[in-house]
This record gives sequence, C-alpha cells and structure tokens, in this order.
Amino acid sequence: MKKIHILHENPEWLIPLREALEEQELPYREWLLDEGTVPFHETPPEGVFYNRMSASSHTRGHRYAPELTLATLHWLERHGRRVLNDHRALHLEVSKLAQYRVLETAGLRTPHTIAAVGRESLQRAAEALGRTPFILKPNRGGKGLGVQLFHSIPAMLDFVEQLPPEEQPIDGTWLVQEYVQSRDPFITRCEFIGRKFFYAVQVNTSEGFELCPADVCEVGGDFCPTTEAPNKFRILPRLDEPELLRGYEAVMEANGIEVAGFEFIRSPSGELFTYDINTNTNYNSRAEQDSQFDITAMQRLATVLAHELARV
Repeated sequence: MKKIHILHENPEWLIPLREALEEQELPYREWLLDEGTVPFHETPPEGVFYNRMSASSHTRGHRYAPELTLATLHWLERHGRRVLNDHRALHLEVSKLAQYRVLETAGLRTPHTIAAVGRESLQRAAEALGRTPFILKPNRGGKGLGVQLFHSIPAMLDFVEQLPPEEQPIDGTWLVQEYVQSRDPFITRCEFIGRKFFYAVQVNTSEGFELCPADVCEVGGDFCPTTEAPNKFRILPRLDEPELLRGYEAVMEANGIEVAGFEFIRSPSGELFTYDINTNTNYNSRAEQDSQFDITAMQRLATVLAHELARV
C-alpha cells in the first residue's frame, strides 16, 4: 500500500502534522532517522516521502541524523521515489552559508558574512568585517540557537572561550555577520507549502533570537500554566512584496524544496535582508487561532501530501 512517509528525528514536532493526516484519513508512516541502515540496492517502499530533518538534531542527541537522512534521500532518489525537500534541501538546512549562496543567486540580499574556523580565524573575521555591533552564529544552527549579538571583538572571543565543547558549532564553522538593525521590533517569516505562499508570520525579537514557532518550543523553564503570556507570533495572510516572494519561489524551484520558511528583516532604509531558510518548518497553532484562518498550515500540508500521493 502506498503511504506518506515522514522522515524526521523529533516525534514531538510531528504531533500537529499527525493530527492533520489522521483528520484526512491518510495512510502515513513516521520514519525516525536517529539511527539505522540504508539498503541502497534494495527497492524502497511505495509512496511519497517528506523530509523533515532538522539542523538542530544534534541538540536532541541525534548527532548523525542528517547524515543518515542524506544517505536515505540518495537511496530514495536513486530509485525514483517522489521526495518533498530532497537531498538539495537538506544540504541547505544544515549550512547557512549554502543558503546565502542560493539566495544571492536568486537576486536576494543577505547580510555581509564571513565564515571562520578556529579562534584566530574568528578574530580575523571580526576585524575584516569592520563594523560593530555584529552577529555571531553557527553555520549549522536551528531554532536560533547560538546566535549572539556583540559590541566588541574581545567580548566575542571571551564568549567563545567559555563555551563548552557541546555548545560549539557542530561543523566547527562560525559565521561573523553584519548586524542589520530592524526598522521594526520583529522579523518576518514567509511560509511556503507546495511551493506556494501560505502566510507570513511576524515574530517579536525583543526577547532574543530563539524563534522556533513549534508549540513544544514555547514550554520552557519560565512556563507557568496559570499565566497567559503574550504570543510573539502574529500571522499576516498577505505580504505586499511580490518580488521577494518570486525570489523565494525561484530558490525553492532550483533546490528541490516544497515546504519552507524564509526569514527576512527590513532595515531602517527599507532594504530587505533574507538570513535564513528553514526547510523543517513548524507553525504556531496559537497564532493561527488568533488569525482565524479557515485552514491551518498543517492541514494545508496534509492536503498537499495527499495530492502528491495520488499522483505516484
């Protein structure tokens, strides 16, 4: 029997999609790729395969999940299986520098960035950037983890020196990046499903850069079940930036991406800088309820997967 196969490493993030698939009575399989084998010369199962592997998998103890997923995607594609977010999308998921390359190829602007491996190289990169404040972030991140704003090079070097090994970039590569001052106190994330714009989300950044929209990400050490904290996510059903959206569509078309969130910021002069492509996108249910959408993003995604399944 043909199924929708969901490749992932975090069952908690799958809950809303699972509910949407079951609501539409669609056959599916959750394929946990934290460890396993890839029978490259055997025939894969029938169906549609949706890659939801995350760049932050190592923070949940799944250090080699992206590598295993990459091998699995090569196997599936070798045998002609329909894959949403194929191996090219995964390459972008785990490398922000690769993201900037494809964004700029599509004519989109990204912040000035210098990659560095090693403490001395990191200092030289910050000196070469020649501007303060500046951003330091891991090349392979996820959820905004590890993103820091610095006003001086010594402060950055002290921060890096004190980081325990498990909090260093998993690929050893830091990105020293210009800080683009936002005209507004938020960033905007454009959500695409089936390569079509679904909605945009304004995300309040006043509390830092950890901007995971998944419901499970909101339950942290400061969570109190008796208080209703204001939601930092606000949905915009339309975005009056046709050229920007066409650029994002071009990136998706050229890189095997069907589902993704693109994050951008608007400078005081009105320039748009795109700084992140998330091919393992999550959605905030509370923001969707507040916006009174007729259909949730996960319901839309389930519909797209059902359509793809009917075609194979």
